Amino acid sequence: MESVKTNSNLPLEYQSEQGRLNILGFWIFLGAEIALFATLFATYFVMMKAGSNAGHPPKEMFELPLVLIMTFLLLTSSFTCGLAIGEMRKGNTKMLMVYSIITLLLGAGFVGFEIYEFAHYIMEGVTMKVGSYWSSFFVLLGTHGAHVTIGLFWITFILIQIKMRGLTPRAASKVFISSLYWHFLDVVWIFIFTGVYLLGMVN
Repeated sequence: MESVKTNSNLPLEYQSEQGRLNILGFWIFLGAEIALFATLFATYFVMMKAGSNAGHPPKEMFELPLVLIMTFLLLTSSFTCGLAIGEMRKGNTKMLMVYSIITLLLGAGFVGFEIYEFAHYIMEGVTMKVGSYWSSFFVLLGTHGAHVTIGLFWITFILIQIKMRGLTPRAASKVFISSLYWHFLDVVWIFIFTGVYLLGMVN
């Protein structure tokens, strides 16, 4: 099934009552996620101000080219995710799948580079045990990376459902909710990029 025709003026994801309730519920869930990351950021900034990096200052450890690549991959994936939603609202299942798969590939690339980054730090002797600063760093970025990984599996599962059952209003609400989740993670990364990496390189 490659297209869905509807006479409703509402976007496809809002055409079922269950879909609307799910979207509302997810906005509430995002409030809890904001509280979680706000706590992690607050802890990180306290540790950064304390300077407890155990002789491994972040400006000597961070690699700007690697961080820029990771940022490019994740922000580009947010763009393709938006394109997928646009195609979904047109009822174009084929292009929804294409843009979603591109989003998944970019997200997987981001996770791969983050794993490489963590492995590099560990090889240099920087782990969660060397100081409270690095402990808060790994917890913050690890939590974000885990969320991205969950998003990859979640979107993949939704695409499999659409491939098997077609693009219904209920499936569309799932796609839309997963896009909200993905965009939220991109916003969190922007704060990480500026608050962790850029500030860490100048302090």
